[in-house]
Amino acid sequence: MKADPLVTPDGRYIVVRGRLWRRSDPRLSDARRQELVDRLMDARRAVGQALRCDSENVSDARAQVDAAKTALGERGPVWWSDGAPDLTRRMARNTIYADWYAQSAEQA
Repeated sequence: MKADPLVTPDGRYIVVRGRLWRRSDPRLSDARRQELVDRLMDARRAVGQALRCDSENVSDARAQVDAAKTALGERGPVWWSDGAPDLTRRMARNTIYADWYAQSAEQA
């Protein structure tokens, strides 16, 4: 069974293979989040289909993925308001989360 990814103490990121990825906006209702996740999955399937069979629609399908991820808060402007920078794609060990991450890795 696959374990849930680590979540930073402030809830802004998950850690996948040591790298930070922004989580969706917690202010979204469960219904809205599910609607956007469904849209994201449809868009990802459209990308795969376009890559296999319909190369002229790849960019449109990728734009749909981007739109869904932006609506979820995983891309685009950050959803927090304290002025903290977006650390998406950075290695956790090289960020303000380094100590927390080192301790979490020791416990795993």
